[in-house]
Amino acid sequence: MKILALETSAKSVSCAVVEDGAPLASAYQCTGLTHSRTLLPMVDAMLKNADLTIDDMDALAIAAGPGSFTGLRIGIAAVKGLAWAADKPCLGISTLEAMAENIAHLNGLVVGAMDARRSQVYNAVFEAKGGELTRLTPDRAISLEELCAQLQGKQQPITVLGDGGVLCYRYLEEHGIKCSLAPSMLLYQSAVGVGLAAERAYARGETVSAQELLPVYLRPAQAERLRNAKLDQ
Repeated sequence: MKILALETSAKSVSCAVVEDGAPLASAYQCTGLTHSRTLLPMVDAMLKNADLTIDDMDALAIAAGPGSFTGLRIGIAAVKGLAWAADKPCLGISTLEAMAENIAHLNGLVVGAMDARRSQVYNAVFEAKGGELTRLTPDRAISLEELCAQLQGKQQPITVLGDGGVLCYRYLEEHGIKCSLAPSMLLYQSAVGVGLAAERAYARGETVSAQELLPVYLRPAQAERLRNAKLDQ
């Protein structure tokens, strides 16, 4: 089974083809260029270099959120278009679960974190054991204070990662939670992790159609919050 996976949830952009728990091909870029400019040419070049096409894929996967509102919309739109044209099923994967795949080989607690601003992080906690991940919390937007309180007294090793990983790591250390920061080459989310998580989701029968694929924001966009605030006045 081959899955084409895309990741556009933050500053970097990446794509990968995963088959039976291993990447067949991948591409990554973090140069500050917009995802709308880089994503599809990157996918096209990767597939051509690997002598693959969309028709070779069993499904298409995307990190559906949480993350940058603009980034998520670009990735979702790309997958919808590719899947619609090729009549392929889709998989929307948690960004936090996909990033946890980076260190699933480590035993202990894995804390995925993305800076949600407004003194919050998008966060989820997993337990890694024997290369397998077990989800311990849902994806949520919570304060660092709340996360710290939940991790108090945990006996397992704690490893933090994600584009909010440094922020989270420093806060936890300052407040007496002993933890480690994932090494730089494993710190950030990538399409390979999306593809690996998508294989499990595919096995569970969690595919959706291109029409049904939607982003997961966890909280309203700032423009929507401001509009609602005005309506409440």
